[in-house]
Amino acid sequence: MALLVARRRRGADGVSAGGDPLTLAAGSRRGAGPFVRLRRRLFSARTVLLLPPFLWLLLFFLAPFGIVLKLSFSEAAIAMPPYLPIFEWAEGLVPRFTGTLYNFSFLFTDDLYIVAYLNSIKIALVSTIACLLIGYPMAYGIARAPGAWRNALLMLVILPFWTSFLIRVYAWIGILKNNGLINNLLISLGVIDQPIQLLHNDFSVYVGIIYSYLPFMILPLYANLAKMDESLLEAAADLGCRPWKTFWAVTLPLSLPGIVAGSMLVFIPAVGEFVIPELLGGPDTLMIGRVLWNEFFQNRDWPVASAVAIAMLLFLVVPIVLFQHYQGKDQEAGR
Repeated sequence: MALLVARRRRGADGVSAGGDPLTLAAGSRRGAGPFVRLRRRLFSARTVLLLPPFLWLLLFFLAPFGIVLKLSFSEAAIAMPPYLPIFEWAEGLVPRFTGTLYNFSFLFTDDLYIVAYLNSIKIALVSTIACLLIGYPMAYGIARAPGAWRNALLMLVILPFWTSFLIRVYAWIGILKNNGLINNLLISLGVIDQPIQLLHNDFSVYVGIIYSYLPFMILPLYANLAKMDESLLEAAADLGCRPWKTFWAVTLPLSLPGIVAGSMLVFIPAVGEFVIPELLGGPDTLMIGRVLWNEFFQNRDWPVASAVAIAMLLFLVVPIVLFQHYQGKDQEAGR
């Protein structure tokens, strides 16, 4: 009996001397030095998972962007590379900045760049609206199709991506040219006597952009429409709403996130499109992508070309920020 009491006393003394294990663990964490806490943060699971995408953005976005930004402040030169450095090492260890803002001011004084920007915005906006008008019924039809048909219909939407983008654009040349498929068909049917000029104009550029970017409009819209609660439509029908009124009052407002996402995915790359206007457009089809290519490879004016790229990027950042803001508000409202 005395031995049992002694053991209990030693156990009680051990607990009182050593303290609660949870308290000891918390105290050890609080007492850890800054290097220990830094090591724990660096080698945590969250850091390991986030490190690859951050390295990817650093190597393939931030580093090239920094190079282009540096070139935009330099001056053109007949040399290799065709620009002057923006820093000079004078006496001492502090470099002297010798860059200039002339390249950015030049963009607003030359009508070529202003017209190219405005024309790019116009073509991208019209193409986005056309993709929305064509893609919304297609996405709605796929979302309301029987489950056995949805995967097959989505496969038809994604199927063009299995072919090279360049080959698909070249295929439209064979379809739209004067002795192409459309003109030969119309002449054989007796609808026209002379071929219609369908290629090397703004019409062919619109056709190429709408065809190429239509899946980017359909897929976000389908994802939004497929998860829509159909009980809301049934409730609207029970309250006496006709199908068209139900669409305008229920379906369309609930699909606005998909509309915004699809519009951004079409509008942003369409503004800087180069391949489609180069192959399908005419000499009067002026878009900022073609101007940027000409400045880099024909005029070899890398500083001005870099300023054009930076200005276009800053312009596109505005709709991206608006989209993220709208998406964040939608997620908060969903919670």
